[in-house]
Amino acid sequence: MAKHEFGGDWTTEKLERIRKYLCAYTTIFASNPRARLLTPIYLDAFAGTGHRADLRSEGGEKRFLDDSADPDAESLKKGSARIALEVEPPFKRYVFIERREERVRDLEDLRNMFRDKAACVEIVHDDANTFLQGWCAKTNWRQCRAVVFLDPYGMQVDWATVEALARTRAVDLWLLFPLGVAVNRLLTRSEPPPSEWGDALTRIFGTPTWRDEFYPRHETQTLFGPEVTQQKEADFDRIGRFFVARLKTIFAKVAENPLPLRNSTNTPLYLLCFAAGNSKGAATAVKIAQDILKG
Repeated sequence: MAKHEFGGDWTTEKLERIRKYLCAYTTIFASNPRARLLTPIYLDAFAGTGHRADLRSEGGEKRFLDDSADPDAESLKKGSARIALEVEPPFKRYVFIERREERVRDLEDLRNMFRDKAACVEIVHDDANTFLQGWCAKTNWRQCRAVVFLDPYGMQVDWATVEALARTRAVDLWLLFPLGVAVNRLLTRSEPPPSEWGDALTRIFGTPTWRDEFYPRHETQTLFGPEVTQQKEADFDRIGRFFVARLKTIFAKVAENPLPLRNSTNTPLYLLCFAAGNSKGAATAVKIAQDILKG
């Protein structure tokens, strides 16, 4: 698929990569005798309506630390739930999480469209972080494997949730990291961000060490003694490398080539990342993902 560098349909680009991976994943489970003994699950944590609707039709709400304030990101078209249901061979279970009640009703309509799979579809009306952390703890991972898609509009995903997924040692994770649409906007230029923004960044990175990485201390001698300054020294690439390095601390293997998804001015909005939790299958999973990410 050709890459659209300037204002192309980056949402289609994202969803096409997810679709390719899901097809490869279920094919492996259907063809491998040992894998067929396991229950493959697809979980979409921000399932939306399941259709590719223009979010601007929902009132154009803009919350800086929640929903995107970028016009291109606002037109994000959600279709991952439907794509997953269309994949053959199928998953044995589907879990769609959505916080907004009206979108839950749309997901129920989507489930009814796939009558042969409807009994395998669980629709959860809950906060994604809350549900996922409990789901990871209670699922029997000796019998189950999962592909989890975290596709937030902003900074809704807590690092504690990513850690819970990694601890299962059974999850392949696709994660849309809000690189330019949120994280970079909180990284003020002349000095480290205020405490509220700093706390939000620590929550998404899972560590306060982003301060040392993005705002190294420089000491200079003045007539009045040493003076310490901290200015932003982080571009999009550096922020992305830092997040990928964080994923490597908890997952068995991580794709080295996350895909920047850009808006019409070629600014990276998100970074599509992949991580594999199961040590036995991680090398194969990451090889497939890296080929898809560069394709």
